[in-house]
Amino acid sequence: MIYPVYDKMLSRADREKKLRQRAKVIWLFGLSGSGKSTLTTALEHRLHNDGFVTSLLDGDNLRDGLNRGLGFTDSDREENIRRVAEVSKLFLQSGLVCLNSFITPKESLRQLARQIIGAENLLEIYIECSFETCQKRDVKGLYRKAQEGLVPHFTGKESAFEPPLHAHLTLNTETTPLEESLETLHRFVLGHIRASS
Repeated sequence: MIYPVYDKMLSRADREKKLRQRAKVIWLFGLSGSGKSTLTTALEHRLHNDGFVTSLLDGDNLRDGLNRGLGFTDSDREENIRRVAEVSKLFLQSGLVCLNSFITPKESLRQLARQIIGAENLLEIYIECSFETCQKRDVKGLYRKAQEGLVPHFTGKESAFEPPLHAHLTLNTETTPLEESLETLHRFVLGHIRASS
């Protein structure tokens, strides 16, 4: 039997009051090489300097630990996102601003995250960049490996990426300099996490 003790825990509102911030999950998604991780880590530093308490969940980091053993089949991708969303929900309850960077290629996966976290708690940020440009950047060498057939189910090649239906913000890193995208992202997020006066 399972006996959750949520009702006995310190409330999210109490934690937010202590931290003087509003907890949110900021979920950046897009193709590999689009700039998700770069923007997420830069945003983390900005928010830390602003005095916010954050956590950062990155796809590669989680696949090195919590999600080790999961591949890139549809069922593994779904389990990957389910675990990420459940962890994000725990951080949210703790009053933190949770910064997430995951490809999240399908609308069904984004819907799953929305259902677990709660749409009102989630800001979906689409990092838009074409497959061709990401392939040219190939910052991790994954596109080269995919061309050689060494990366099965590669997003944008064998596995489709579905443009979002519900993004709260779209940043095109193909046409906009990274620093400008960061400024837009930082300003947008501040409007959602500052404590109410």
